Amino acid sequence: MSEQVALYAEFTAVPGAADTVEGLIGDYAEVVRAEPGNQVFEVYRRREDDHRFVVFEVYRDEAAFEEHLGGEAGGAFNARLQPLIVEPHSVLSFLTPVRRT
Repeated sequence: MSEQVALYAEFTAVPGAADTVEGLIGDYAEVVRAEPGNQVFEVYRRREDDHRFVVFEVYRDEAAFEEHLGGEAGGAFNARLQPLIVEPHSVLSFLTPVRRT
């Protein structure tokens, strides 16, 4: 059995666009949560800088994550997001679970 894929994505809204980004990512979150392989998709704004967004994501396995990446909705979302953020794209950080002994 393949392991879950867990990651967080971070990006910064350009000045004046944070609320627009929040609406955009909120709509996209509903789409992602409906994907059969998605287990968690939670969106946060950093407390110390409300223009910084963090999205925590968990997928059933690598195949589910690849299906998510190849989805049409993701391409459309990223095309709309890109001009609203400082970075050229979301910065992804993949996580490895700590095993209990």
